[in-house]
Amino acid sequence: MNRTAADFRRWEIPGIATFSDTPGGLIRVALTPALCSAQVFLQGAHVAAFQPAGAQPVLFMSPRSHFEIGKPIRGGVPVIFPWFGPRAGHPDAPAHGFARTMPWEIESLTSDGKSATLVLVVESNEATRAQWPHDFTLRHRITAGAELSMTLEITNRSDAPFSFEEALHSYFAISDINAVTATGFEGAEYLDKTDGERRKTQDRAPIRITAETDRVYLNTRATCAIADPGMSRTIVIEKSGSDATVLWNPWISKAARLTDLGDGWPGMLCIETANAAENAVTLAPGATHAMNATVRLR
Repeated sequence: MNRTAADFRRWEIPGIATFSDTPGGLIRVALTPALCSAQVFLQGAHVAAFQPAGAQPVLFMSPRSHFEIGKPIRGGVPVIFPWFGPRAGHPDAPAHGFARTMPWEIESLTSDGKSATLVLVVESNEATRAQWPHDFTLRHRITAGAELSMTLEITNRSDAPFSFEEALHSYFAISDINAVTATGFEGAEYLDKTDGERRKTQDRAPIRITAETDRVYLNTRATCAIADPGMSRTIVIEKSGSDATVLWNPWISKAARLTDLGDGWPGMLCIETANAAENAVTLAPGATHAMNATVRLR
């Protein structure tokens, strides 16, 4: 039996944290501390919205997105684990793993009035082991205030090491894909997924997106930024525990094939904090790996 927002009322904080149900059965947490507003879905530990006080929304959400049990949400910050993209050798496996459609539990919800911190947790079960035969605990610590901090922790509860890929698949709201530039990729090697995953090297100029772009930048811990003159702002993405960064915009043809996105693609750019491809993580039994992305405006 699926739970509802009423099952989580004990976590509510008057004036700061409230729970509600969507028509599709998802449970949404609305956070309204003094410095921002944010929304998080318990399915997937999915940050769906973040808006600092006095600013425009930072995250893009497709108006065509599904908000239904078991379906991925198109926008915000999906949690990707334990593989990135299609799983090699398993054509029937869900893209980007199973974490983003699992129901997560609340471990804690606190606030100092200015910001709010929500910690969500999920553990391996029979369904996950049928797809990926390892035991784990995932914990997502989300702090929303003047900036948005997201920390994804993976603990290996198996008796042997395992390897995994992960990402905080952040969709950022922009004025127009033709007008923005992205920095923080200068000189980095990347796999070009629009060109057979050929390995290439980024030049030193700010990146302008002029076609479908799907790149996994490798061996980089650089801070990235999106300069957006149309919104008179720059989105800054700092990270730790991450050795890969993904840059993605589907452009016209690919977006048309994504029925939950459609013509919204000019208003989004994904810069994803990740560990993927050759930067996948191998974790010893009992060990924990933490990856953080912190997003702010300037």
